[in-house]
Amino acid sequence: MSAVTNASNDLPGNPLRQLHLDQLRQRTSAKWRAHPDDVLPLWVAEMDVPLAEPITKAVTDAIAAGDTGYPAGTAYAESYAEFAAARWGWDDLTPARVRTVPDVMLGVVAMLDLLTAPGDAVIVNSPVYTPFYDFCAFNGRKVIEAPLGPDHRIDFAALAEAFELALGRGRRAAYLLCSPHNPTGTVHTRAELARVARVAASYGIRVVADEAHAPLCDAGTAFTPYLTVPGGEDGLAVTSAAKAWNLPGLRAALAVAGPDAAVELARMPEGIAGSTSHIGAIAQTAAFREGGPWLDALLAGLAENRRLLADAIESQLPQAVYRPRPATYLAWIDCRALGLGDDPAAHFLAQGRVALNSGHLFGTGGAGHVRLNYATSPEILAEAVDRMAASLS
Repeated sequence: MSAVTNASNDLPGNPLRQLHLDQLRQRTSAKWRAHPDDVLPLWVAEMDVPLAEPITKAVTDAIAAGDTGYPAGTAYAESYAEFAAARWGWDDLTPARVRTVPDVMLGVVAMLDLLTAPGDAVIVNSPVYTPFYDFCAFNGRKVIEAPLGPDHRIDFAALAEAFELALGRGRRAAYLLCSPHNPTGTVHTRAELARVARVAASYGIRVVADEAHAPLCDAGTAFTPYLTVPGGEDGLAVTSAAKAWNLPGLRAALAVAGPDAAVELARMPEGIAGSTSHIGAIAQTAAFREGGPWLDALLAGLAENRRLLADAIESQLPQAVYRPRPATYLAWIDCRALGLGDDPAAHFLAQGRVALNSGHLFGTGGAGHVRLNYATSPEILAEAVDRMAASLS
C-alpha cells in the first residue's frame, strides 16, 4: 500500500485540500478516534475541512465575550430564511414558522410526537439513514419501509403499498422523507415531491422532511424544499447547517412548518428549543449568513472528488457499481458482485484498513453495499480506493 501524501495546494480555496493527514489525526472526534491510526476513516458524516472563517470568528468572539448562556432570539431562523430565499427562491418563509431544536434527529422525533403516537407507523424509503430506524423504534413507532426503485428514486407503487399497510393497522402514520436522500445522494425533483404531497394527502398521511443535506447540492442541481411544493403546506421539515459546514459538534437545528402546520409546531414544548446549544446556534447562523463562498468552494471540491471516485472505482474495482449523484458527500457503492457477502465494509476494514459504513444497516436494499464519505482530500480518497482494490487480490 502506498503512503498517503500531503494535501496539495493547487486548487486554492478548496476546503478539502487544506489539511494534511497528520493534522487530521490530531482530531479527537468520532471519525478519527473510532479506529487505529493505520485505518483511513471514510465512514461517519464528518468532513476533513477547516472551519469557514466567518464561523470561527463568530464562535471565538462569543467565547471571548463569555456569551455561553441559554439560546434566545430568532437570528438563527432568520439566517436560514435568508439562505433559503437566496439559494432556492423560497421567499415566504418567516421566523414565526421556525423553531430551534437541539439537532436534526431530535427535531424529527419531536415532530413525529406532534403527528403520531406510540404504536403508530412511520414510513421510510430504504435504504435510508440508519438513525431513522433507531430513533423511531426508541420513540415507540413502527417503521414500515417503502424501498427505493432500482434507480434510487421514490417508487410510488411501493410508497402507496406502505401507506396502505400503515393505515391498515387502524392507526395514524407519518412519512419521514429524506431529502436529499442519504445514503444514495438522490435529489428528489419538484415534480416528485409534488406527487409525494398528493399521494400523502390522498391517504391522510403527514410528511416530515429531513433536509439536513439540502445545501450540499451541486450548483447545477435544483434542490426543492418540500414545504414549497403544492400540497406541502401541511408538511414539516427539519434542517441545519451541520452537514454542509461540518458542525456536528456545535449542535443546533431548525424545525420548520408549512403554513397549514404552524398549529402543530406551536405545540412543540418550549423546553426543546431551550435545549439547543447557544454556541451551536451562533455558529450555524454565521454559516447560513456568511458561509456561502466557502460552501461554493466546497461544492466544487466535492464535484471533483465525485469524478475522481467514479474513475477510480471504474478502473480498480470494475465489478463494483457506483452511480454518482449531485448531492451530499456520500457515495453508495454496490459491492455484491465482489463476493464479499452482506457486509463488504467488514472486509474492507479488516483487509484494506479502510473504514466505511455497512450497507445492511440502512435497511432493505442495503445488503452488499457500502457508504463511503468522500469529503476528504483527493489523495486520501485515491489511497482508500487503492487499499480497497488491493484487499481483493
